[in-house]
Amino acid sequence: MKQFVALLIFGFSLGLTYGQEYQVMSPQGDLELQISVKDEIAYSVLKKGQVVMQNNKAALQLEDKTLGQNPKIKATKTTQAKVQNAPAVPLKFNMLEYEYNGIIIEFREDFSLEFRVFNEGLAYRFITDKKGDVAVVSETFDVHLVDAFTAHLQQTPSFKTSYEYPYTHLKTSAFKDGNKMSTLPVLLESDAVNILISESDLSDYPAMFLNTEKTNALSGVFPLYPLEFGDDGDRSVKILKEANYIAKTSGKRNFPWRYFQITTKDADILTNTLTTKLATPNTLKNTDWLKPGQVSWEWWNGASPYNVDFKAGFNEETYKYFIDFASSFDIPYIIMDEGWAKTTTDPYTPNPEIDLFALIAYAKERDVKIVLWLTWLTVEKNFELFEKFQDWGIAGVKIDFMDRSDQWMVNFYERVAAEAAKHELFVDFHGSFKPAGLEIKYPNVLSYEGVLGLEQMERATTQNSLYLPFIRNAVGPMDFTPGAMINMQPEVYYSRRPNSAGLGTRAYQMALFVVFESGLQMLADNPTNYFREKECTNFITQVPTTWDETVVLDAKIGEYVVIAKRKGDTWYTGAITNGVEDTRKFEINLDFLNAEALYEMTSFEDGINAGRQGMDYKKNGGTVKNEESLTITLVRNGGWAAVFKPKAQ
Repeated sequence: MKQFVALLIFGFSLGLTYGQEYQVMSPQGDLELQISVKDEIAYSVLKKGQVVMQNNKAALQLEDKTLGQNPKIKATKTTQAKVQNAPAVPLKFNMLEYEYNGIIIEFREDFSLEFRVFNEGLAYRFITDKKGDVAVVSETFDVHLVDAFTAHLQQTPSFKTSYEYPYTHLKTSAFKDGNKMSTLPVLLESDAVNILISESDLSDYPAMFLNTEKTNALSGVFPLYPLEFGDDGDRSVKILKEANYIAKTSGKRNFPWRYFQITTKDADILTNTLTTKLATPNTLKNTDWLKPGQVSWEWWNGASPYNVDFKAGFNEETYKYFIDFASSFDIPYIIMDEGWAKTTTDPYTPNPEIDLFALIAYAKERDVKIVLWLTWLTVEKNFELFEKFQDWGIAGVKIDFMDRSDQWMVNFYERVAAEAAKHELFVDFHGSFKPAGLEIKYPNVLSYEGVLGLEQMERATTQNSLYLPFIRNAVGPMDFTPGAMINMQPEVYYSRRPNSAGLGTRAYQMALFVVFESGLQMLADNPTNYFREKECTNFITQVPTTWDETVVLDAKIGEYVVIAKRKGDTWYTGAITNGVEDTRKFEINLDFLNAEALYEMTSFEDGINAGRQGMDYKKNGGTVKNEESLTITLVRNGGWAAVFKPKAQ
């Protein structure tokens, strides 16, 4: 990520003082942060003069002292910054230009608290300046809402979680003892304002979860540091003993940012980039080798081509078929998931039915590269595999089943990212937590699962998936694995490998490639089905995985999204809706197109019978200008997808 920062710092010493009030306004002036330092540190947030959160608390509990309890102010510094940076893997914009106002409050107890207020939200972090290591027992993150919101939460009964639960939707006024805690991100919705809560620059520290046991309040909770492990099969371990602290870390460091995106329009959530803005910038000196793109995936469809002259399965002939498919549609990668190796514990011995090195050579001749699946436990026990895979010519790794986010596991993610980058391999984390800035620091981390995705079959309802652009995907790349060519409405849905099916219509599945963001975007279905549905496949495989510009045309949380994205001089649009209404109509203004150009449009819409037969779709074409508008109709659980290419003058 190339970055330019114009930073102004205005500092003044206050001596040692007790009891101070501070105010920081957003650059546009409609978001206000009020900070109070007395016997504790508290802050309130106002949007357009209305209090949104009041008397939120922040503290860091160390073994010997609580930073933020009876604090003594040493000095303050106010900050202003205008920033330009170009993300190495741009999922929304190829250039971010933004500004913020901030304050750094230094305390006598060898710590500081830094706040930044952007136009779209605010963030804060602790900074410590202590000798040696410190043990963090806990961290106080308390949010007190002035009014009741609807909280959209992914609840989990324990810290051992793959972040694959459906969203629950609770009134914050109904929060009570016994509620399950929630993963991040969390979205709070009201008629006046929306608050998206997440974290960034997560490093050498556990991920934060949120407790929802008090009315109109949320508080941070964290997994303890694991000390002893026991066997638990081929892909995980049991935690036998935990420390009485959540992290043991350097006493001189920046802690993770806690951020709030605050919007009055649902559409603005879809262009959230605070995770990127707050992350450690790209640390890789060279990313020329890094190529985001699409990947054909065999696991979801059971490696089961048909109408072929070989016995299908996790074998050499089937993988050659996948490679041929990828080559036919200029897909840069295929993934070899569980089954490519003889065992899940040995990453060096392929399945005897596969000549892996012959497949690597076969793929290379066809301009396709191979990605290999591994369990995290096998990676941990064989960390030299990254060097070996580079020697073999492997492009990247899909690492699975972490299912934890304590400090040890957060550090595992970063060790993997660094070692993989050293050997020019990209990483796709499955069984993972949400993005929290590592993918910016190490852009070879192209995607994370951490989502209830298509592999979950009937659990991946359109009702749940319509929240993903506003919550999970709003904080970073998401490996949902779209692309089903067998499409069904819920009342007739049945899906089992090898005939895996997707909920929603064909046009809905096609639109997901535009709506959902991932640096590595999987095509989940069987190549035989893609060959059969060639005109749909031609569209899907031309959709980029990185973007220069994003424009939200219409959006309502959990109900519908209509979005346009640009790559070069070509625009793509995607629209998806849930199943609440039989049809939804949208008027799309094409003013996002270049006024000087005439565009050739190709679109895919729900067919007249798609409300009953999900595979029904209609392809349209024509020429359009930016002064025109289109009326599109989506059936329940339906979609619409289009590409606009400028015509040669």
